[in-house]
Amino acid sequence: MSEADRLTIAGGIPGPELMETAGRAVADAICLRWRACPVSVLCGPGNNGGDGFVVARLLAERGWPVRVALLGSRAALKGDAAHHAALWSGPVEPVSPQCLAGAGLVVDALFGAGLARPLTGAAAETLRAIACPVVAVDTPSGVHGDTGAVLGYAARATLTVTFFRLKPGHLLYPGRGLCGETLCADIGIVPGVLDRIQPLTRRNTPSGWPLPSRGADDHKYRRGHCLIATGIMPGAARLAAHAALRAGAGLVSVAVAPARIAEVAAMPAAVIVRPSADLPSFVRLAAESRVSSLIVGPGAGADGRTRRRVLAALATGKALVLDADALTAFAGEPARLLDALPASPVVLTPHEGEFGRLFPEIADDKLSRARHAAAKSGAVVLLKGADTVVAAPDGRAAINANAPPWLATAGSGDVLAGMIGGLLAQGLAPFEAACAGAWLHGAAAEIVGEGLIADDLLDALPSAIAAARDHGDIGHS
Repeated sequence: MSEADRLTIAGGIPGPELMETAGRAVADAICLRWRACPVSVLCGPGNNGGDGFVVARLLAERGWPVRVALLGSRAALKGDAAHHAALWSGPVEPVSPQCLAGAGLVVDALFGAGLARPLTGAAAETLRAIACPVVAVDTPSGVHGDTGAVLGYAARATLTVTFFRLKPGHLLYPGRGLCGETLCADIGIVPGVLDRIQPLTRRNTPSGWPLPSRGADDHKYRRGHCLIATGIMPGAARLAAHAALRAGAGLVSVAVAPARIAEVAAMPAAVIVRPSADLPSFVRLAAESRVSSLIVGPGAGADGRTRRRVLAALATGKALVLDADALTAFAGEPARLLDALPASPVVLTPHEGEFGRLFPEIADDKLSRARHAAAKSGAVVLLKGADTVVAAPDGRAAINANAPPWLATAGSGDVLAGMIGGLLAQGLAPFEAACAGAWLHGAAAEIVGEGLIADDLLDALPSAIAAARDHGDIGHS
């Protein structure tokens, strides 16, 4: 963001003008949501504080009773912040709990997304004392803009107004849970600066990936064939198979032990059931020329049989989703899996527990952990959660933000694995398939609503896919 500001200023837009526009965006957002009431504006010692002085001046001009408190002295302010502080004609008091007296609204302009140290002293003490709605400028003070981590303390905002593009901390928990409504304001930064900055992290939206195209001359073989290995819980494979079909795969087969064929009677009639008594028979099925993607893991059992199937699937060189038990099966010897991964286009879909068993040495924030794991393994890593992160070995990452809490139910991960496998079968690249699967998964859950069970996602997927095709760019990334 600092580079975006610098390039914009170098292009002819003065820094004070950018700050004026930013503060105006905050003041406008406040006036749209609240009636005039006593407001305390907490200003920090940097540019975030400068934004706060603009907000204070504009609200006062519109008839709001405004108190301004500053962390530090006016004499210590520099640059654009000093310029706008000089335009404030009212009193300035120290940041302390006393400056909140009588406030019906607080503007938190203490620190923005660049804060890298824990909040202490008067700043933390004052934020803890707030007892009314908070509007945060850029990020709630105390939220790390790159990771979403809370640095000591951060007040929960009702509204957060940021500028130009969202920051990772707006999308990653726990920061995301403290931002309230998040508004990304256009302050005049030319979008073309992104071409020079080339950020590798984006919010996961349909504008970031293509869904497979459809044509009048399509046929089932052109849309790909996904093969799913079943195991001790065939219901999980059923969910994955149904999801792969809904995601558009032309054919979906399940490899089933003969003794368990009766247990898969609930499979959709469109799913092809292929007897697979042992590893050689699975290898023969996986090697068939028309099979374009494989899924191993849902309901497989975390045992030696699953390990052998995973390694056999990797040896085919075909697009592959490894989920659930396919990951846990290597918990005691992760190197055995990681050494075999670079030979195939693979998507790993761990939740936090599975991730820890596979990458026990990686301890960092979620975005960094997913990136490090992708670089180490050579696979695309989809690290699940309310703030699912998809990371590619080349450093690209996407943060998913549309997953509702009711997705936390048995079988929903099997549906996600099936969707990704179905997209891979149609030729979508692993990173794009994982991103599309994560977004469609959340969109389908939103369509269903509370009370969702995993099976409900399957019927909602066509509507989610239609929404993705109509979606376009849904906002700043």
